[in-house]
Amino acid sequence: MNKKNSKQLIFLSIIIFSIGIYKVIPSIENYFKPTNNEVITDGSLLSVHYLDVGQGDSEFIELPNGENILIDAGEAEYGDTVSKYISSLGYSEINYLIGTHPHADHIGGLSTVINNFKIDSIYMPKAVTTTTIYENLLDTIANKGLSINTGKSGVSLIDTDDLSVYMIAPNSSVYDDLNQYSIVLMIRYKNNKFLFMGDAGTVSEGEITSDVSANVIKVGHHGSSTASSASFVKKVSPEYAIIEVGANNTYNLPKDTIIKRWESVGAKVLRTDESGNITIISDGNNIEVK
Repeated sequence: MNKKNSKQLIFLSIIIFSIGIYKVIPSIENYFKPTNNEVITDGSLLSVHYLDVGQGDSEFIELPNGENILIDAGEAEYGDTVSKYISSLGYSEINYLIGTHPHADHIGGLSTVINNFKIDSIYMPKAVTTTTIYENLLDTIANKGLSINTGKSGVSLIDTDDLSVYMIAPNSSVYDDLNQYSIVLMIRYKNNKFLFMGDAGTVSEGEITSDVSANVIKVGHHGSSTASSASFVKKVSPEYAIIEVGANNTYNLPKDTIIKRWESVGAKVLRTDESGNITIISDGNNIEVK
């Protein structure tokens, strides 16, 4: 073999070897799966999980910046359910924990969650009650060496060009009804907005001066007629209205009039008693329901 042919053979071998690597590497990657304790995020998606906790509320939110929010955790019996769900997503830390107001169907499971995770910050309204559930929650927070930040209108958790998380209620300091103390949270990710009402009723709705238009709303007070006034529903005009409610509950919720009211503005109503856990994902411009 002359020198010229030898060089050509070496060059051809290099090309064949390179092609082989190009074909092999992608197939190797397919064998690597994320483990349960890995948080997988590409920094571009907002995922909102509306959890089925019976006749109660709980939402877990994966933010596009890698942080997360837990809003409420249902009755005490659902503390483990919520904890296991969050763990299954790969989290051992909760960045923002929000107890919307001190009713057992919202804060009952929070003590268990606080004991199971590292908690960075806690937000609750200045609403006092003497129930054992509420007092146990305060003891749990104190025993973990944590403190409570006051949740109210004007409080901002995150404020960037693409992502903002802020509270738009409560707007008063004293109410006759604990539901009206509910922290109302708005999340804006690029061109999409998600609104979380807790159990805020028509009194609180009437006090909100912020823009409440949103793509998705967690409907106030489980679809009760004490919330979702006609004027408020029109202002929100969402694509999706999520109602968290227990199957065959004794309150006969959600009310048909409220369902029809949200549907009248073009919203698709989804319910945890019918669908179980509901996940909505946003890339900031488009929304997908899981």
